[in-house]
Amino acid sequence: MQSAMKKMKVFRGDITKINVDAIVNAANSSLLGGGGVDGAIHRAAGPELLRECRTLNGCPTGEARITKGYNLPAKWVIHTVGPVWRGGGRNEAQLLESAYMNSLRLAMEAGATTIAFPAVSTGAYGYPQDEAANIAVGTVGRFLAENPCFKEVMFVCFHEASAQAHERALDAVEKKGAF
Repeated sequence: MQSAMKKMKVFRGDITKINVDAIVNAANSSLLGGGGVDGAIHRAAGPELLRECRTLNGCPTGEARITKGYNLPAKWVIHTVGPVWRGGGRNEAQLLESAYMNSLRLAMEAGATTIAFPAVSTGAYGYPQDEAANIAVGTVGRFLAENPCFKEVMFVCFHEASAQAHERALDAVEKKGAF
């Protein structure tokens, strides 16, 4: 069985072009589209995605919802709402961890074996990149150690700084020998 560390990869690029079973959308609580990765996913998937999202009645912070991928290469889109950074004293870390964990659970329940995450909450929501990357890698690594259902989990970063933060987080976990 492949170790959790070997299943996690960082890729710099456009998540809407990644050929995986499921991509994660860093959505707002309405699930009706927005800026950044959310807007890009909605544009690439086509109007059917918005129609399906309207039936979901939103999504609270830390939770996730699943829809079809429509015109995307991915079969599913998992919409998760990460926290807005307010200095770190308002359960932001727990909410971000929950967003990753709930996304992984939904993907597993759907039968996905490959999944791609953006850097949830680091754009307009202002979460510090290194802290967010550490939470992402740690949460995914713990999940993979207990649930070997995924062949590959990609952290797809649009910006170089985000990709570097995720690489640093993976390196730190590998040096500790976790997972």
